Amino acid sequence: MSTVIESPDPAARSRAVLEDAREKGELLGETLTINMGPSHPSTHGVLRILLELDGEIITRADADIGYLHRGDEKIAENMQYNQFVPYTDRLDYLAPLANNVAYALAVEKLMGWRLPPRGEAIRVLCCELARISSHLLGIGCYAMDIGAMSVFLYTFRHREVIYNLSEQLTGARFTTSFTRIGGMTHDMPDGFDRQVRAFIDDLLPSLDEVDKLLTRNPIWLDRTRDVGIITKEDAIAYGLTGPNLRGSGVDHDLRKVHPYLGYEQYEFDVPVGTVGDCFDRYLVRMEEIRQSVRILTQVLDRMPSGPIHVDDPKNVLPPKTDVMTKMEELIHQFIITTQGIDAPVGEVYFGAENPKGELGFYINSQGGGVPYRLKIRAPSFANLSILQLILPGHYVSDVPAILGSIDFVMGECDR
Repeated sequence: MSTVIESPDPAARSRAVLEDAREKGELLGETLTINMGPSHPSTHGVLRILLELDGEIITRADADIGYLHRGDEKIAENMQYNQFVPYTDRLDYLAPLANNVAYALAVEKLMGWRLPPRGEAIRVLCCELARISSHLLGIGCYAMDIGAMSVFLYTFRHREVIYNLSEQLTGARFTTSFTRIGGMTHDMPDGFDRQVRAFIDDLLPSLDEVDKLLTRNPIWLDRTRDVGIITKEDAIAYGLTGPNLRGSGVDHDLRKVHPYLGYEQYEFDVPVGTVGDCFDRYLVRMEEIRQSVRILTQVLDRMPSGPIHVDDPKNVLPPKTDVMTKMEELIHQFIITTQGIDAPVGEVYFGAENPKGELGFYINSQGGGVPYRLKIRAPSFANLSILQLILPGHYVSDVPAILGSIDFVMGECDR
């Protein structure tokens, strides 16, 4: 008789039964190999998972990526630092504002720059709006994959409002390209703070409705609790970051551990899970939306006045009015536009706490306006690496729940 290893994780029990049967030479039956993706709706992009099945139980899972590869890192090595900003929009295309900021902060670290207080506050505003937008879509699609259609309608309505705010702030709804090295394209428009406050007032009651629809729903609990458990040790070993890491009980948030953009002056909590299952990852994202609302409120209450660009006339574009009236500013504009910023020789790494996890940029500079080497540390790429560990032992019907709880985007995974 086979020995079953007791474990609170049903998937671990299933894996133990399969391994124990193999060791004892028992007949498992013929396995079936199927492809899930790269055009399956639950993979949320061009992700292909090669599944080996014993009946309905997954015995092996191999993620096949690369269908969306665009060569962003090589492109960056052939253009000026500012010219690469629009390409960062296409990484995690659900949070382009946050991508812009993370990349700009990496280059500014190389330059030794720090923005004035108003510039930092506007960037925090952008990052937290992007976090809310990303989590709203992630939770909505996650719920819809499992069958809760109403939740998607709630979350997508508020995400559309964020797109309207993005259009007011940047002139674009989706691919914003708002950030520039050393600042932003322009300041906040008049009345924008009132629009954000109105959005917050409308969001919180709807978030409570989503909470009521899902958090104590028996069907939702059956589909997510004790499913896709990632232990604290496995999460760290596989390089998981963001809500997936915190859902496994690791209290790690770069905004707290390595504060940037003045995050140390804002009061907010870091939600942490206890079990590390799909349900915990859902709860973490729900609470992160509320904490982002807290940060937004503090930013708006304390919004400083003053400039939004660093004070470096040789490397920051002068005001357009000066360019049209003064010869010196016209020359500076021409040099910066044609040659780029004059970056020093050196190498830096900067990681920002993006909605999907730590988005990092490594830059190797040999001087001048073009990086010698640029490497992107994409959180979705690392987060997907754990699929081969957690999928075996689950039923095929659990795969959409697990993928939705990880909340990845293939744009930054393949780059």
